[in-house]
Amino acid sequence: MKAFIVLGCSLLTLGTFAQTDVKPKEEKVKEVKAQKPVIVFKTLIIERPAIPYGSEETFDFEFKNNGKEPLMITDVRASCGCTTPQKPTEAVQKGKSDKIVVKYDTKRQGDFTKTITVTTNVQTEPIILTIKGKVLPPETTTPPTQEGQTH
Repeated sequence: MKAFIVLGCSLLTLGTFAQTDVKPKEEKVKEVKAQKPVIVFKTLIIERPAIPYGSEETFDFEFKNNGKEPLMITDVRASCGCTTPQKPTEAVQKGKSDKIVVKYDTKRQGDFTKTITVTTNVQTEPIILTIKGKVLPPETTTPPTQEGQTH
C-alpha cells in the first residue's frame, strides 16, 4: 500500500514539473508569431473601366509591413503573358510601405480580368491580386470633312 502512495506522489510531482516546463514554451511560440512580418494591402482589386488603347497603363498595389520583422516578397506571378508584375527587390522593413507595380498590354482591346499571385515570407498561402478593366478601341484617324467644299 505504501508503494502505491509513493508511486502516486511521484507521478503527481512529475506532472507538476511537466506543466511548469510546458508553459514557457507556449509563451515563446506566441512571441515568435507576434514578431513575424504582417503584410497589409490597401486594396486587392484595382478596376479601370476606360483605358485608352496603346497607353502605358500600370496598376500599383500598395502595401505596408505592419509586423516586427522584415517582409520579403519572394515571388510574383501573373496569370498570363499580357500582364507584367514587378516586385520590390529589397526587404520591406517594419512599419515601411512599398508597392507591386503591374503593367497590362493595352494593345488588346476589350474587357479583361487578370490575377497576380504574390508569395511572401509571411504565410504559406499566396495572396491573389486582381486587375480588371476595359481597353477602348483604337481611335480611327479619318480626315475631317469641311462643309461647303465640293470636289
